[in-house]
Amino acid sequence: MSSSYGGTSAFDRLRARLDGRPHACEECGFVNDGEWEAATSGATVEYRRECPSCGTEQTRRYRL
Repeated sequence: MSSSYGGTSAFDRLRARLDGRPHACEECGFVNDGEWEAATSGATVEYRRECPSCGTEQTRRYRL
């Protein structure tokens, strides 16, 4: 299966997809196109990033 988002694993491809989309902060409206950090518990994977303008943490959580 080919994908336009590069990466060696499904996690890498999902992070690349998230990184490729600018997102407006829900608190201040700042458009952030920074990278997401990933952490997994084995049952879920959570991607986080902090708004550089107001410091609000944005989170995307996926069940595995």
